[in-house]
Amino acid sequence: MKNRIKELRKKYGYTQEDLANLLNVTRQTINAIENNKYNPTLELAIKMSRLLKTNVEELFLIDE
Repeated sequence: MKNRIKELRKKYGYTQEDLANLLNVTRQTINAIENNKYNPTLELAIKMSRLLKTNVEELFLIDE
């Protein structure tokens, strides 16, 4: 599964640390998600999509 987190995070001017603080996770968690090394929980995915003003389906892309 790929994602657009880094692209949208930069669009809204957030650093990994900013995003982590807003979501109550570590910067390392954000880094792992951005680099497709970790898939977030559904709750975290929804929180990320709301914060980045998109929906889950547009934030996370399933490889078909």
